[in-house]
Amino acid sequence: MRRAADTRFLVNEALGLFSRLQTVRSFALGMPMVLAAAVSAPAQAAINAHLARVAFDLRRRLLDFVGWVRSPDSQSLTAEKAQARFVLLKLRFNNLLDQVDIFADVFSQRGEHVTGVFIAGLDALAEDALALPGHYYEPPPLICFVERGHGAAIRRARTRLPGGDDNPVGVIQIPRERMVGSGIASSLIHEVGHQGSELLNLTTTLRAEIDQRVAQGGPRQVGWQLYSRWLNEILSDFWAVGHLGISATYGLMSVVSLPSYFVFRIGTDGPHPFPWIRVQISLALGERLHPHPQWAALAEQWQLLYPTTGLAADKQQLIGLLLGLLPDFAQLVCNHTSPALRGQRLADIMPAAERQPARLQALFGQWQAQPALREQVAPSLAFAVVGQAKADGRITAPQEYQLLTSLLTRWALNRARTYGLPAPMPALARPLLSTNGTHFHSLIPSTHEPRTNN
Repeated sequence: MRRAADTRFLVNEALGLFSRLQTVRSFALGMPMVLAAAVSAPAQAAINAHLARVAFDLRRRLLDFVGWVRSPDSQSLTAEKAQARFVLLKLRFNNLLDQVDIFADVFSQRGEHVTGVFIAGLDALAEDALALPGHYYEPPPLICFVERGHGAAIRRARTRLPGGDDNPVGVIQIPRERMVGSGIASSLIHEVGHQGSELLNLTTTLRAEIDQRVAQGGPRQVGWQLYSRWLNEILSDFWAVGHLGISATYGLMSVVSLPSYFVFRIGTDGPHPFPWIRVQISLALGERLHPHPQWAALAEQWQLLYPTTGLAADKQQLIGLLLGLLPDFAQLVCNHTSPALRGQRLADIMPAAERQPARLQALFGQWQAQPALREQVAPSLAFAVVGQAKADGRITAPQEYQLLTSLLTRWALNRARTYGLPAPMPALARPLLSTNGTHFHSLIPSTHEPRTNN
């Protein structure tokens, strides 16, 4: 039999959580931002609906717990077991706050002057890179935020959030130090590639093909094993090269330009290729998708920046093995087919035809004569054109900055016109009510058991 003090403690703790649940409200009610900086209406609706569902499920469970603790049915349990029930609710509450913080990182930055609008423009770029023609999948909403450092990351849609709930949107972290240049697209679309590859189940189906080579044994087995282990990251680089052309590889080179020790630090148990070979893989995939002498020239430049001479013999041997396999591997990736691809080659679902170097160069020439044309192309194509022009030496870095910031602002404005501000989700827009229709605060001094709906 529990003491009255034990019951009071548990009731007060549960009602305390209930009270703090009122801080979980629609982001549309609390985040200051200009309209052009807002995330898309589908993304806001998905996030608000998700948080409302989690918050009100927890609300119901808390009220059920308070009613149970005050009822005769609970008196047969010890205080220890009653506390164990409450602790599970507290953990669920903390999971909800963790989820709120994930999305708050995105929304809070939208209030930053200028930067918020640029991030909204990058949302448009991300969604464009995920929306493949042909309707191979239903793309989820994507939202971006910036973080310090030079790395990018994604919390994919439909993966687990803290507490085990499905993430309703893809959340992409991009490096602030790359704002704004063509290199930001390389990092961003690489992360989009993680989402796209998962939606198409590419890692599983392509790895099955590679593992057939592994099973053949022989001196090349180790090389195929490494390509299989690194496949998830390689497919994301493939996605970036497929959409951006050579600017994707330039962006990758910028990310992995580190002291030589790290560039040649060969780890065989992680998901990332070591930086030197990762650039070589990007070059090989780019040459396969967008044939042009520029790829050989860039490969030569990479060799001059990070020569392999002087490396230990075992490293040189492994690099030689991987380079020898690279043409076959690139062909295998580009020619891959699976049920999700509906008989198409993987290379065919990329927008490679309009991203050929000659096509990008011609578009840039047209833009010079008619600047308004640059606002009529898809965001990923615009970044590909600008990146190619920079690679060709036709624009400088300051000119690139001016052009891209103008385009990002235009895309943000276009999205604002398309979506407008969504209406607040009703479930998160009003104070939490008890199930008998009274405000929560009336429950605190009550000596009656709250009525709940099952």
